[in-house]
Amino acid sequence: MRIVMSGASGMIGTALAEHLTGHGHEVIRLVRRPAKGPDEWTWDPAAGHLDEAVLDTAEAVINLSGAGIGDRPWTKNRIQVLRDSRLQATRTLTAAMGRLGTPPATFISQSASGYYGASRDGLLTEDSGPGFGVLGSLCVEWERTARTAPQGVRVVTPRTGVVLSTSGGALGPLLPLLKVGLGGPFGSGRQYWPWITLADEVSALAFLLASELEGPVNVCAPESADVNTIVAALAKAYHRPAFFRVPGPALRLVLGRLADELVLANQKMEPARLSEAGFQWQHPSLSDAMAWLTQDKAR
Repeated sequence: MRIVMSGASGMIGTALAEHLTGHGHEVIRLVRRPAKGPDEWTWDPAAGHLDEAVLDTAEAVINLSGAGIGDRPWTKNRIQVLRDSRLQATRTLTAAMGRLGTPPATFISQSASGYYGASRDGLLTEDSGPGFGVLGSLCVEWERTARTAPQGVRVVTPRTGVVLSTSGGALGPLLPLLKVGLGGPFGSGRQYWPWITLADEVSALAFLLASELEGPVNVCAPESADVNTIVAALAKAYHRPAFFRVPGPALRLVLGRLADELVLANQKMEPARLSEAGFQWQHPSLSDAMAWLTQDKAR
């Protein structure tokens, strides 16, 4: 397949582009700087500029654009950046597809577990309604914008959970502390994180490219785990203690609204549609994930 990808320089995008090219696909990366080779194409999503010619012979478009959710505290300006970086990119892609006589057959546009809001009781499936807060309203609008793709395009909005990797993501700030025995759970630790390894995240997105699924798809491991369990498993895997619990009030003081909607969020999410479609996880359990994370090769 010829695949056009935005957000290809991020943690997920880098790994996914490598996976797809390794399996014989051609990946064209959309970049905001001048293109440096035939596998890059310059665009300006903030201005809504994309020459639709890049999409003309593509079978699929993958949209992973968006400023980092947990990179810095959520000031009013930062929340606007989070919103604009996602909606402008998505809108630019769907508009470009709309200018083609025959648009790409598939549009995979990233969403997030934040769709379900900061704290929800019970098991969350794709049929569960949206939650409240910054991420809940953002994800609703993000997915709605993805669905403005032309009629006949298969639109998939993967609601990705916490991606476990040693190369960044949620574990980026936590692993260095754990490795020296200074890490620990956030808040009570009883909140559920819908986790998935980077390897399975990449495999799931590649699976969605080839499947017939459309609409929202929960992307997480089938084994549910709360933060206490996740941190304990990490500490055991790295042979370090994890006694230094970070209280919720301290997190709120430092991170503001981000604390409640990200690190303290409770989302027991089930990957119902992925499972029903026959997706096979490499790391379905936390023990599998920990073994993968602690292998010699950086993940």
